[in-house]
Amino acid sequence: MARVTRRVPRALAAALLTTALTSTALTSAAGTAQAAPARDARPPLTGDATADAASICSSKTSPTTARRLGTAIAAALRGRTGTESVAVYDRERRLWCGVSSGSHYDSASVVKATILGALLRKVLDEKRHMSASEKSLAKKMITKSDNNAASALWAHVGRTRMQRFLRQAGMTHTTLGEGRYWGLTQITAYDEISLLRRFTEPNGLLTTKARTYALTLMHEVIPSQRWGTPSGTPSGITWHVKNGWLPRHGKNWRVHSIGAFTGGGRSYTIAVLTRDTPSMAYGVATIERVAHAVHRGLNPGLRAMSTEHDAHIPWERSDGSVPPTK
Repeated sequence: MARVTRRVPRALAAALLTTALTSTALTSAAGTAQAAPARDARPPLTGDATADAASICSSKTSPTTARRLGTAIAAALRGRTGTESVAVYDRERRLWCGVSSGSHYDSASVVKATILGALLRKVLDEKRHMSASEKSLAKKMITKSDNNAASALWAHVGRTRMQRFLRQAGMTHTTLGEGRYWGLTQITAYDEISLLRRFTEPNGLLTTKARTYALTLMHEVIPSQRWGTPSGTPSGITWHVKNGWLPRHGKNWRVHSIGAFTGGGRSYTIAVLTRDTPSMAYGVATIERVAHAVHRGLNPGLRAMSTEHDAHIPWERSDGSVPPTK
């Protein structure tokens, strides 16, 4: 049975979700101070391992929704094999949820969203446009989860600037992978929500154009990688996703999904990290059980879009973020 601990925790116009944004300058507001995401009281990173389901989520403005959602998340995790961490943040309700959200996981390809964020900050710092090469690599890295592109940008941004971005984004519990092994970056669900908030809320780290560019790429991932947190997204809400799937030493899968959801007056983020699942498909199923619970809990009465998987998902194949021998 999954162990539940205390959480440790309008719409983007359709026209913005087009590839035309990839050529938009990101520097127009590089030096302009913007409002930072609200510093809401977050749940502690650790807590009582026997905490009841009602304590998973909290919200001063929507306590009933928080209780209902906490119960639904606990039910989604009940009886699942492996280890799971969950973090959810609803901006409008100031609602936080967390299950073991301070636990660390090998990032696999989820870290590519962080590499993108650091690249965008680099461009802003240098007060310039993205180069054609940077745009090409970024698109491949996010929409196709291309590992060569990720390695090139990991080196291009550099470790010092990557570390600075983590600090600036409030991702203080994330540890970069050693050397070229970006796929072994240690992440937490808690920090992944911090990253997603930098992509979805006005802040001083990334401009509106930079944030829209990142979300556009995360909405254009290829069909075979649209599983995970988008599953069960209601009609009228736009999903943005980055996934990771990695078996260590041929077994013990790490399967992760982080997603941002905007539109219809809603803005919320979900991070679900898993490890030691018996297969990739099992990990995906666990994540999607949680995703359905969250989407239903935050959007009562809205009909979910079709969540059928693409027929060509390469089930049980590593995302290649870490060499098999590492």
